Amino acid sequence: MIKNTDSGAYGEELAAKYLKKKGYRILERNFRSGKHEIDLIAYDKRSGYTVFVEVKTRSNSQFGLPCEAVDANKIHFLLLAEASYLKMKDAFDVPVRNDIIEVYLPDERINHIADAF
Repeated sequence: MIKNTDSGAYGEELAAKYLKKKGYRILERNFRSGKHEIDLIAYDKRSGYTVFVEVKTRSNSQFGLPCEAVDANKIHFLLLAEASYLKMKDAFDVPVRNDIIEVYLPDERINHIADAF
C-alpha cells in the first residue's frame, strides 16, 4: 500500500507528465512561499497563461472527491503563494489561471479542472 505522502508525490508526477503531453511547460514543482506550497506551476503555450496547479490524489472516495479538499481556506493560501511567486518573478502583468488536477489511483485516471477558482 502506498503511503499518503508517496501517493501525493506520485500523483504530482503523473499530473506533470499529463501537462507535458498536453503541451504545457513545467516551470516549477513544489514552489514554497513560507509554509505555503503550489504543487505545479506551468506555462500553457496554447493560451499563453501561467497556470498554478493544485494536485489532489485519492485512492478512494471515502473523503469525497479530490477537488472538494480545495476549500476556501486552501484557496486563500494558494493565492498567497501565487502572489509571492509573481512578485519574485516580477510578473504581475502575465495572464494566470488556477487549475486543479485530480489523480485517481490505482488506475492513474486524471481529471483536469481548468480555471477551478
